[in-house]
Amino acid sequence: MDDKTRDSDPSALTGRADRELDASALKGLAHPVRLRLLELLDHHGPATATQLAARTGENSGSTSYHLRQLARHGLIEEVSGRGKGKERWWRSRRFGFDGDRFRRDPETAQAAELLLAELLRKRNAELSRWLEESRTTPREWVEATVNLHTVMRMTREELAGLVREISRVVDAHHEKVRDREESAPGTARVIINFDAFPIGLGGQEPPE
Repeated sequence: MDDKTRDSDPSALTGRADRELDASALKGLAHPVRLRLLELLDHHGPATATQLAARTGENSGSTSYHLRQLARHGLIEEVSGRGKGKERWWRSRRFGFDGDRFRRDPETAQAAELLLAELLRKRNAELSRWLEESRTTPREWVEATVNLHTVMRMTREELAGLVREISRVVDAHHEKVRDREESAPGTARVIINFDAFPIGLGGQEPPE
């Protein structure tokens, strides 16, 4: 799940999403059980309603219902060719939403604020988990990671160009590995977060 920053060019969205949330999908996602199911699918890969019920403490009827709602909005998809009989496996899809636009609309502001808060909570939890796990993570994997913090003075056009350039690189790598099996040897689930934003502009009067 990514908050998207719009530029005059639609391709300037922060990362390519399989699905751009509309108001209906945004409200449909703003539910604690659905957010939890989506987080589990992101972190652990494809799963069934029964497996997700065991991880969340919900009953399988509840998880099945919420999974269908997520699928209705195009936020998850069924994994074809997997499962026996009526068993259905689900996986998450990449999607984004224009958080700024939805926050400014009274009809969607509450749902947008909830999702943005969840995005922040999730990232903080992921970083905290990595801090703990990195103590015992194999050295060669730690050496392959990065924690980068840089501050630059840029124009709006330069910022948008940086976002497009980095997004293209991330998208290209995602396309290469998106269908890789969870059991593929020598692999790990890698979390990539990218933030680029200006500070000091909020509440200021526009220049003359």
